[in-house]
Amino acid sequence: MTQRKNKVVIFLGPPGAGKGTQAERLAREGGLTKISTGDILRDHVARGTELGRRVKPILDAGQLVPDDILIALIRDRLAGMEPVRVIFDGFPRTTAQAEALDMLLEELGAPVSAVPLLEVPDEVLIERIVERGRQAVASGQTPRADDTEEVARKRQQVYREQTQPLIDYYGGRSHLRHVDGVGTMDEVYARIMGTMP
Repeated sequence: MTQRKNKVVIFLGPPGAGKGTQAERLAREGGLTKISTGDILRDHVARGTELGRRVKPILDAGQLVPDDILIALIRDRLAGMEPVRVIFDGFPRTTAQAEALDMLLEELGAPVSAVPLLEVPDEVLIERIVERGRQAVASGQTPRADDTEEVARKRQQVYREQTQPLIDYYGGRSHLRHVDGVGTMDEVYARIMGTMP
């Protein structure tokens, strides 16, 4: 049996681009652990932990959680993982976070393998996010606090201002893979798989 190698995939793309759905499938089929800082933070909010109480107002306002909190969460998640086989969904979001993550991965001897960038037009994104909120209500669930048009538009703006430099950062390291994020889930997944090393 061959030993599994380290593999680190970072999904980039605006909120609503389908990163979570595609990352889950790639994790399942590729034997990787999906790490979503958003999921971890929402879990802390739901459980009412000290961290959850600190980040709830930040998340509700559509703002980004401070880097030191996120890096500590990730360091904790990767501790003892051997080999390191992960997909990051929604992290990093800034160049400072990417640099901190690179340093952490270097310590672990697990450099970034690929960075698929899901590209979807703004209006399609807003429509998807609002629809996700509608579906939650229709199925008797509480929609996510950020599944409203107002918060969605604010998050798109924050994404453009703060995350755009990441595209340059990973592009300069030849990790970036442009992926058309419009189409069926299977079509988009096939495009992502076509970019994997």
